[in-house]
Amino acid sequence: MGGRILVGTASWTDRSLVASGWYPEGVSSAEDRLRHYASRFPLVEVDSTYYALPRQVMARDWASRTPADFTFDVKAFSLLTQHPTRASSIPRGIDVESDKATVYLKHVDEQGVGQLWDRFLDGVDPLRRTNKLGCLVFQFPPWFSSRSANREYVVDCADRAAADRIAVEFRHPSWFKPEERERTLALLADHSIALVCADMPQRVDKALPRLAAATSTELAMVKFHGRNRQGWEESSFQGLTDYRYRPKELEAWVPDLRRLAEEAGEVHVVFRNMHGDNAVRNAEQLMDRL
Repeated sequence: MGGRILVGTASWTDRSLVASGWYPEGVSSAEDRLRHYASRFPLVEVDSTYYALPRQVMARDWASRTPADFTFDVKAFSLLTQHPTRASSIPRGIDVESDKATVYLKHVDEQGVGQLWDRFLDGVDPLRRTNKLGCLVFQFPPWFSSRSANREYVVDCADRAAADRIAVEFRHPSWFKPEERERTLALLADHSIALVCADMPQRVDKALPRLAAATSTELAMVKFHGRNRQGWEESSFQGLTDYRYRPKELEAWVPDLRRLAEEAGEVHVVFRNMHGDNAVRNAEQLMDRL
């Protein structure tokens, strides 16, 4: 018997989604929107935790507003994935060795890094205790290439978050070059880390290959970014997310998703083409085909 395939989107609060009219009239509060979203989908990826560390009070609200079998995948705080981060989002009491508005992980000492990890993991505990925490998603920056120090850092993330399932999303093509691909997959498999497989435009600068691989027996993940080549090349958020998958493009993924479900206990499918109602409509279409 195969594993479950859970389909959802990368947000339920995106402004263009709210403006699209997908939410029924009268569904206007944060609580009502999440309840409505969770009545339609079994999964969502939380994007807000990338910008600010999660707080337990917020995670408790998420848990209380969703069905017992609903799943949240939580994106890791930006500093923990080596992205530039607003200094104002660093909690008081954690020393930052920089007076600039934007800081990097190197500006925080080892003790401070440990405190950040503790706060991040503690913030999602209400989801963990209610069995609604699907995984922690570590989306690494485009310059995070396949080199020794970065491979070690991926393993460090897995060690620090050992109590939870984690998935990693690489955005530098070096991880999937012919001479590196098997090494990358082996690294993740050795530490039971799920690879986030990407559907994105091909034949563009720094495109990642279409790949459907399960590197963990517990979890596999596929993220649909859309195939807007022009938007990808211009790196505009609207351009990146303004794409509606055609039915045949979704159907082409169905055999791979079913195969992944034979190799992993769960498959999480996340639509990131969030402009307007693109993501929710495509997610609904894929669920029908599955």
